Amino acid sequence: MDRDEAWDRVRRRLRAELGDDVFSSWFGRLDLVEVIDGVAQLSVPTRFLKSWIQAHYLDRVRTLVSAECEGVAEINLFVRSAQRPAIRVAAVESGAGGPRPQPGMRSSESKVGASAPSPERIQPALADADGLQGSPLDRRLTFSSFLVGRSNALAHAAGERVARIEAGAPPLYNPLYVHSAVGLGKTHLLQAVAHEVIASGKRVIYLTADRFMYGFVAALKAQTAIAFKERLRGIDLLVIDDVQFLQGKSIQQEFCHTINALIDAGRQVVIAADRAPGELESLDERVRSRLAGGLVVEMGSLDEQLRIKILETRIAAARVHHQSFEVSPAVVGYVARMITTNGRDLDGAVNRLLAHTTLSGSSATVESAETAIRDLVRSREPKKVRIEDIQKLVATHYNVSRADILSSRRSAGVVKPRQIAMYLSKQLTLRSLPEIGRRFGGRDHTTVLHAVRKIEGCVQADPSLRDDVELLKRMLQE
Repeated sequence: MDRDEAWDRVRRRLRAELGDDVFSSWFGRLDLVEVIDGVAQLSVPTRFLKSWIQAHYLDRVRTLVSAECEGVAEINLFVRSAQRPAIRVAAVESGAGGPRPQPGMRSSESKVGASAPSPERIQPALADADGLQGSPLDRRLTFSSFLVGRSNALAHAAGERVARIEAGAPPLYNPLYVHSAVGLGKTHLLQAVAHEVIASGKRVIYLTADRFMYGFVAALKAQTAIAFKERLRGIDLLVIDDVQFLQGKSIQQEFCHTINALIDAGRQVVIAADRAPGELESLDERVRSRLAGGLVVEMGSLDEQLRIKILETRIAAARVHHQSFEVSPAVVGYVARMITTNGRDLDGAVNRLLAHTTLSGSSATVESAETAIRDLVRSREPKKVRIEDIQKLVATHYNVSRADILSSRRSAGVVKPRQIAMYLSKQLTLRSLPEIGRRFGGRDHTTVLHAVRKIEGCVQADPSLRDDVELLKRMLQE
């Protein structure tokens, strides 16, 4: 437990020093595995991430780990084995021949206990004749196993339409861009589209942003970049997941060129990220513009009926291996009301209920469920506030536009909202002053510091302004 707490402190310090974007891109999937003889064993999922961290951040990570983890003097960075099993509870559909998973549960991330069935074999995405390899596809992530509710109905319909378009017809939505928070089914939908198109005999590549970056960098090192580009542009469907992790100017340029070439040639592109194109500040403006040029669909939070449906299906899947596992509708309803974040937390709730019933030998009740899922409920983090949300809300509150706040206008009606937005950005986010300045039209960090100090003084002296600022804080955090 002490080691885990120390690692949490390391991650928090990295996030505070580097900002959310850099941390999420390069350190979000960096894990502490164990400590052996004073050496911290750290793992990442790809060789590209390992190379990048070693080249740019290794000394900083070593310093922080040594400072927070007692007795650790060195670190060792390695790539997690791609063959390590990722087991999870899968959903069972009525009349289906076997278990199927739920939307929002990625096969590489949603781990459960011994009650889960062994995962089916992974089928790699089809490649062209030159052998360009994509990321693996999970055969179970199909349209038939995707549970639909109000929050994801539009995205599901758009994905089906794109995947099942008649041969020879031009693409309807190109690119199709799907965005949502984590655990809401983006990856499931993207892989379902890929499976459907593969079944029609077309050439498909499914890539994560990491895999795209690694493939491009490897091609540059091997002096095969031209062949890499030609192979990538010779497919019928390109699917890119987690595009928010795309880093590097040259890589983003090549990504944009590839997207343009495919769209101009009438080939379909489907992309997913954790936010809308206009909010991907780390991406070049041309890339954001191209991504926003097609159909942009948001997958919202799981509504209560969909959460109940997911829970019921996961419980049915667990019952395949534990026939005595029964959960009453009252307990299912209670869990669905208490856990509102994403499908992965619902998966964890089912595991806890299963452990309680199998270990204690008693049936699940609302009281026992309350105890079993307490850590999931308590682990809810406060709503993450984005600078873009602050700018939009402040602009609306003061009857100006967000463009005004980002502009160089110096009129009093614009300067005050701009300074309040900067103040709130410093108060409610972990962004540094230079980062906040860049988000406000490329301003210097001293301008942000002046705005923060100015509003701090005004809040103390002006009760009306203090009430306004407190109201804006509450609205942003609700």
